[in-house]
Amino acid sequence: MAKAIMIQGTMSNVGKSVIAAGLCRIFRQDGYRVAPFKSQNMALNSFITKEGLEMGRAQVMQAEAAGVEPVVAMNPILLKPTNDIGSQVIVNGEVLGTMNARDYFKMKKSLIPDIMKAYHSLEQEYDIIVIEGAGSPAEINLKQDDIVNMGMAKLADAPVLLVGDIDRGGVFAQLYGTTELLEKEEKARIRGLIINKFRGDKSILDPGVEMLENLTGIPVVGVTPYLNVRLEDEDSLSERLDNTGAMQAAGKVPLIDLAVIRFPRISNFTDFNVFESIEGVSVRYISSVRELGTPDLIFLPGTKNTMRDLLWMRQNGLEAAVLKAHQSGTVIYGICGGYQMLGRSITDAEGVEEGGTIRGMGLLDMDTVFESEKARTRVDGSFLSPGGVLSGLAGMPLRGYEIHMGKSSSCRDAASDQSLTFIRDTITGEAKQDGRWKENVYGTYIHGIFDREEAAAAVVQSLAKAKNLSDGVGTAVDYAVFKETQYDLLADGMRAHLNMDAVYRILGVS
Repeated sequence: MAKAIMIQGTMSNVGKSVIAAGLCRIFRQDGYRVAPFKSQNMALNSFITKEGLEMGRAQVMQAEAAGVEPVVAMNPILLKPTNDIGSQVIVNGEVLGTMNARDYFKMKKSLIPDIMKAYHSLEQEYDIIVIEGAGSPAEINLKQDDIVNMGMAKLADAPVLLVGDIDRGGVFAQLYGTTELLEKEEKARIRGLIINKFRGDKSILDPGVEMLENLTGIPVVGVTPYLNVRLEDEDSLSERLDNTGAMQAAGKVPLIDLAVIRFPRISNFTDFNVFESIEGVSVRYISSVRELGTPDLIFLPGTKNTMRDLLWMRQNGLEAAVLKAHQSGTVIYGICGGYQMLGRSITDAEGVEEGGTIRGMGLLDMDTVFESEKARTRVDGSFLSPGGVLSGLAGMPLRGYEIHMGKSSSCRDAASDQSLTFIRDTITGEAKQDGRWKENVYGTYIHGIFDREEAAAAVVQSLAKAKNLSDGVGTAVDYAVFKETQYDLLADGMRAHLNMDAVYRILGVS
């Protein structure tokens, strides 16, 4: 049976996912078969497994660090917020339904058998399971029905490492306050504390570390630095969504400027991470007309509520700004929900999102109709022969996955749109055309479509050609290989600042 160790945090976004990924990599390097696990994940970045089941991307990232195939047992419950008080509930990779928060909290303990079935399946195959918590274990109003923090630690009988984020300030209060709000038996499960995202001279911190250990009676097993690694982010708390572009922040003028519309319910923004690794390219996430500027390409990303986020764009002026940019020749590229927005209309007769019909942006001659059954699959294939600025995509190979609730079809009077890609469903074997292009507007349902280095390179090189740039723009890297180097850098950084002997003792592995 597998040994387990759990990573909990003093709050959201303290680095639990990254710490868990780093431990997965270290254990793998040390010769163990290791799997990640998170009983309940709330995030809009999701992934489709080779069986066609949906899970959170954080556990996919951790599985990659562990060198294993992601399976839905690693994340048996996924909550995808549809509005401020409700979420789509996905259990074992399939949609259970959409619930408001109160109804979900009433029933979530009934999902414990599903959680433990998934966990036990991993126990049979792996030596070590790295469990990740969610938010904070000290949410005293939620503890009674907890299934993801101390409730999960008890179910798995797992020791806990508690992580605090010093970069956000008040780390000693975070760690001490969290432990003091726990029940005696819960506090006893915390076997080590980690101070994360430290910058500066650690010797200045040492007196505080000593006092913290004396106050809590729990050893600090590591002060991990703010590591410069590029990993996928779990959800909309991602720091990359708050930047204005790394190059602009450093005072540099990018050669290629990519703007991503930051929808309130943005999903799968990991689609654009690959471009951040290309020299001379800037990726900015923008939420207002003031921030838009004059990018070379505007991405409309995925969203968990296409209709509401389109109305958000319409109300704050971004839709008009995008249409104006299109008229001036700027490339517009929509993915999934962003692709649906580019059509003439969106109809929701079944009430999947908002109900009714709304006007689309009218840049592609198609209509979208929502259906209650979600499309979930993985695909491979290639781009056909699009025209316009991105004509360099012709023939480029692709792979990715689809997660969407609607179907898009050509308008009856459409004569100008053409298909963008030819793909094969790797689960059913069905072959079909996907997506559309018209002038400099492109759209697809496929997430991860740029992860192949050929596709990302073709986009950047096509934009550079349109600007008559002959040099200065780097070539795309193999994104899978790039991620492997980042996992190794993460493991190296953590080994240097984490007491791994203590971690192995806590884990019960000699």
